[in-house]
Amino acid sequence: MSVVNKVCAVARLAGLAIAVAAAFVEIPYAAAILIILGFVSGLSYEPENRPAVLLAALVLVGLSGNLDAIPAVGTQLHAIFGNIGLAAVGASILIICRGLFDRIKDKDWVQSA
Repeated sequence: MSVVNKVCAVARLAGLAIAVAAAFVEIPYAAAILIILGFVSGLSYEPENRPAVLLAALVLVGLSGNLDAIPAVGTQLHAIFGNIGLAAVGASILIICRGLFDRIKDKDWVQSA
């Protein structure tokens, strides 16, 4: 396991811990921290896993609000899954940027004359 993969694993674990903790206590700048940790964890995703991360970000952020309907624990579940979604958004930002960079680097978007 390379150093980058270890750093990404730690970032993923820290993001999960902060996502759960932020549902119960006030953490200053929790959203920014989660997006940054997600961005770092996005370095380790292989190309075949990238669409799943993008979809997870959309689903978690978009649909986590529906968990409020569950009595007693819905609000906390909404916060937890919404926070995990923020980390996935950070990873998605990096995945999109890497995809753009790879296309520019490989010149797939430009035809040579």
